[in-house]
Amino acid sequence: TVTSIPFINLLSESVVAVYLESTDRIRPGSSLSLPVLSFPKSSGGLKRRKRDWVIPPVNFPENERGPFPQNMIRSSNDKEVKILYSITGNGADQPPVGLFTVDKNSGILYVTQPLDREKKDKYILLAHAVAVGAGKAEAPMEIIVKVIDQNDNKPVFTQNPFMGTVPEAAKPGDEFMQVTATDADEEGSANSDVRYTILSQEPPLPSPNMFVINSVTGGIRVNAPGLDREKILKYTLEIQAADMEGNGLTSFGKAIITVTDSNDNAPQFTTFQIEALKPFPENKVDALVVKMPVTDGDEPHSSAWATTFKIVDGDPEGLFNVSTGPSKLEGIITTEKPLDFEKNNKYTLLVTVANEVPFAFPLPTSTATVIVNVEDVNEAPVFNPVAKIIRKPEDLPVDSDLVLYTATDPDTARNQKVTYKIKNDVAGWLSINKDTGLIKVKTDMDRESTFVQDNKYSVVVLGTDNDEIPATGTGTLIIELEDVNDNPPTIDERMIKVCNKESSPQLLSITDKDGAGFAAPYTVQLQGSSLSNWTARMNDSKTGIILTLKTMLDSGDYTVVLRVSDNQGLHQESTILASVCDCKGADVQCADKAVAGFGLSSILGILGAILLLLLLSLLLLMFLRKRGGEKKEPLLQEDDVRDNIYYYDEEGGGEDDQDFDLSVLHRGLDNRPDVFRNDIAPTMARPEYRPRPANPADIGNFIDDNLKAADNDPTAPPYDSLLVFDYEGGGSEAGSLSSLNSSSSGDDQDYDLLQQWGPRFKKLSDMYGGGED
Repeated sequence: TVTSIPFINLLSESVVAVYLESTDRIRPGSSLSLPVLSFPKSSGGLKRRKRDWVIPPVNFPENERGPFPQNMIRSSNDKEVKILYSITGNGADQPPVGLFTVDKNSGILYVTQPLDREKKDKYILLAHAVAVGAGKAEAPMEIIVKVIDQNDNKPVFTQNPFMGTVPEAAKPGDEFMQVTATDADEEGSANSDVRYTILSQEPPLPSPNMFVINSVTGGIRVNAPGLDREKILKYTLEIQAADMEGNGLTSFGKAIITVTDSNDNAPQFTTFQIEALKPFPENKVDALVVKMPVTDGDEPHSSAWATTFKIVDGDPEGLFNVSTGPSKLEGIITTEKPLDFEKNNKYTLLVTVANEVPFAFPLPTSTATVIVNVEDVNEAPVFNPVAKIIRKPEDLPVDSDLVLYTATDPDTARNQKVTYKIKNDVAGWLSINKDTGLIKVKTDMDRESTFVQDNKYSVVVLGTDNDEIPATGTGTLIIELEDVNDNPPTIDERMIKVCNKESSPQLLSITDKDGAGFAAPYTVQLQGSSLSNWTARMNDSKTGIILTLKTMLDSGDYTVVLRVSDNQGLHQESTILASVCDCKGADVQCADKAVAGFGLSSILGILGAILLLLLLSLLLLMFLRKRGGEKKEPLLQEDDVRDNIYYYDEEGGGEDDQDFDLSVLHRGLDNRPDVFRNDIAPTMARPEYRPRPANPADIGNFIDDNLKAADNDPTAPPYDSLLVFDYEGGGSEAGSLSSLNSSSSGDDQDYDLLQQWGPRFKKLSDMYGGGED
């Protein structure tokens, strides 16, 4: 098909561009016509040139497979004059270089490799023509090569698999997720027009078409009722995406749908009537009454599973509170206010249970009946009012009635008696009748006492019932004491100093413990001999006394008696010690008088003498105790030295007649190591010695008894063992006692002589002399 498009008239000629559109492949040397482009001719002089016509793009399909190069266009001027052609731009001398080439003689434009629209959808080239011999180039001409899209890209899912959730309470038609796929082909063309289809559903329950997909948008919605998370938790859909409005290239993906829990199961009480195991004590607050377990079929630990409770009937006064326990499947009822057995001994509560989120659709709620029996406990008597205020004068006579302050026992059914007692009566002013509660004055009350604060005196009154386990209630009695004029004014200063010449006035302060109604203005009068030497008057405010010396007195101490009266005439005489000094005016300078008694040095000397005397007494006491500690102690069995042979080769040291030392007997053994000693402990019990008698007349019997006990004591030394008394070396003139141990020399010994030595040697005589004993 050949089409002519008029361009602008450049000089006196018309320029025509001819192009050929064909879908056939064109090979080099082909006889088929190509699009022919004419360059505008140059003008013969300087004339105004009209704007060029825009040359339509040259369309070339992508993915053309060759062979290459392929002809695209040619010039129409090659028959008139020899022209050399060239091209510049992207795809020519710029990247991608060499994609387009031109025959410099014929002007035929070639493409050298397949084009890809998805990489670049058009190329802009500049064609240059130069006439041979003319040496002058024509103006470059813009050539736009547009790449025609082909359906060479299939749709691609943006993710695979798609994850979605759908509430189990979703209705048919509810859209809950969307799948999308993209196509790289030309946007807006059929090549990129994607359609979606659900190919399969797994599992196909309760219906194989539980979901449907919007073929254009990819939105997935519920198609049929019957979703149940407790039965089927997940569905898997296989989805197809196809371009060309569903008839082109295809791709496949998956959508995994999780059925989420909806509140489609109402919680249920496990027991519909609940009663506490034992009665609940009255007067307890925030105490556990009962626990109510429930069940719920929804997803554990979700808001559709967690429960809330409400008391809907049986508690008009708000005495109880119901809350959810830590497990979220338990209701806990506690007391919000104290229960009163006397008002109601039994409560029947109606409790409902629901979830934290509303039901997905209307469901019947579960209810339970809770029965609470109230236990009667002994309650403390109650004072009415708890704090009682009375007003009484402070000078109320002793044994006067103050007030009747009683308490009532809330346990009306017990018919108990209340007795009364006063506590915290720190001043001890009051007494109470324990049976009637009548409070009286026990001792005089005083508003000016330190126990009174802001004219109020408070005590605590106790009321105790007579139950087996008594209960005590408390009340506070506050007595506002009315002031009476029972305190005369007094002068604060007790001593003053004045000069005897031109004495300056002295200001004396006045104090009155009574209230303002019985205090200032005060009056003052001098009494006795003070009238002749002093003057006294009140200051302007009538709250202080101005005392002045009116006659010159010798230096010394004087007493001034003043009578001060309050505004009700109650008065008291006060004595002031006035020290009159030999000075003038306000510069009071009195010479200090020597203080009778001891001076500082005398006192220090006395203290030193006392300390020295104490030290000497302590040293004397220690000396006496040391001498007294050297007294002889009673004779012990260790000190009995009878029948012991002592080592006496020490001359000049005296005898050891006080202490018994066994080491003395061992000296020979220590000097002769080849002699061994083997003591044998006695087997008989040690005899008991009589204690020292307190009566000196029995001292003789005491000595005799203990002497006999010592003679018969088997533990007294010597023991039945070999004792070495001395070793004097060899060659002794005296016979060795060791021969007693040898039986070979028995014939030369006279063992009968041993019997003459006493009973202690009798056993030795029998052993070696052949005696029967």
